[in-house]
Amino acid sequence: MRQSPVELVIFDCDGVLVDSERICIKVDAVVMADLGCTFTEAEMAELFVGSSIEVYTAVVEERLGRRLEKGWHRQYDHLYQAALEEQLTAVDGIPEVLDGLTTGFCVASNGDHAAIRRSLTTTGLLRHFENRIFSAADVPRGKPAPDLFRHAARAMGVPPDRCAVVEDSAYGVRAARAAGMRAFGYCGGLTPAARLTGPGTVVFDDMRDLPALLAD
Repeated sequence: MRQSPVELVIFDCDGVLVDSERICIKVDAVVMADLGCTFTEAEMAELFVGSSIEVYTAVVEERLGRRLEKGWHRQYDHLYQAALEEQLTAVDGIPEVLDGLTTGFCVASNGDHAAIRRSLTTTGLLRHFENRIFSAADVPRGKPAPDLFRHAARAMGVPPDRCAVVEDSAYGVRAARAAGMRAFGYCGGLTPAARLTGPGTVVFDDMRDLPALLAD
């Protein structure tokens, strides 16, 4: 049975539109050292990339063996901002994809609105997403819950089965599947292909291949 055509492409931001994950992992290591706990780079890639702040906090608290104060992460925001302002670029191939994409699209990220806009502005991508930016701050639960993707689809007026989600994290593809959407797992970043594979998911490693994959 042929699938319904894709009417809306929902892009994650970090690791899909902007090449931020490698930068943030380095800052994460500094933050963890300050808190007094350690994670390997592989652990941080697996546990932190694409997570909501609730998931991130729970993982860190478990490793520390103690609770953290509400809003604990805010004291480190300046470290991430400084690193991203200096080093952030668009994901290789994404500017060409966005310029040529004929299907409607938007961005839905676990980051807050200010962070999303800052990243898109730094990389010159904001013009593609004005009035089409959705944040986990808009819904009760961030990824891996499906709330954010369902919210974006409703706002854009497209049913879930006609939406395609482009994600680079295991949390993100889980959220897409739970939302009843097709998932496209980009493994050109930190997350290995094996962690993105699953039902209803196409895994790919070159962003320039995305338009053809969406058309299949």
